[in-house]
Amino acid sequence: MRFASYNIQYGIGLDGQFDLERIAATLDGADVIALQEVTRGFHRNGHVDLVARFEAHFPGHFVAFHAPCDIDIGSTVEDGRAVSRRFQFGNMILSRWPILSARMISLPRTRTISPMNLQRGATEALIATPDGPLRVYSVHLDHVLPAERIAQIRFLKERLLGYPLEGGGITGAADFGFAEPPHPEDFVVMGDFNMEPETPEYCEMTGSRDAYYGRSLRLENPVDALAHLGRLTPESYSWVHPDDPQRRMHLDYCFISAGLVPRLNDAWTDYDAKGSDHLPIGFELE
Repeated sequence: MRFASYNIQYGIGLDGQFDLERIAATLDGADVIALQEVTRGFHRNGHVDLVARFEAHFPGHFVAFHAPCDIDIGSTVEDGRAVSRRFQFGNMILSRWPILSARMISLPRTRTISPMNLQRGATEALIATPDGPLRVYSVHLDHVLPAERIAQIRFLKERLLGYPLEGGGITGAADFGFAEPPHPEDFVVMGDFNMEPETPEYCEMTGSRDAYYGRSLRLENPVDALAHLGRLTPESYSWVHPDDPQRRMHLDYCFISAGLVPRLNDAWTDYDAKGSDHLPIGFELE
């Protein structure tokens, strides 16, 4: 199974051009895709409905989309009818296999005066893969304050680890005549975490590294797929400054639960991609 994650910067590439076709081509062949900065009603890309466009690009995939940031941009009443115009900025998951349930997880935040601070969140999808049900998350964390990212990671990990007890989109589904969704322990978390390796936020997610044992496999700590396979080095990066290509940072990650590590087969960063200021990353499970 091939997984990919891409912060698509609402379709705008390093060359300043809006081109969803090249983004879709980069992701071709992935079974499960996590996208960030998916928009509707955004003037920077001509108000294109990116959710609809990606559904059209991937007709064989099921879709879950949630917009933690959802604001009015000029709704009116025209000829007696309400016309809603909204800006939506969120996360999306596309899956080759059915999505049994989905929900949006709003992450904690604080109000800023400057710079801008969006409501952040994670889209959760419970996917019926051929190897059994699997939870997948598309995540986008705060871009301004490390302390806020730490708070968001702590909240997210409570959802990740507490899922068997807390449940997902519905529990006791028989009351509505539905089948009860499974509650699998294993999960995949992909997205733009706006943090660099070995920062306090990163260690909050993965656990600290011991001087002798390194980073041990523990159920409480998600595992960085690229790092585990030695694909994360001091030269690695997943973001390029559009105006200064030599300014680079590694901000994007694919984390998996410890139980999936024996199946981890490959991981990569696509350094040739130009469809966003971020680069697509991915991994493969046997």
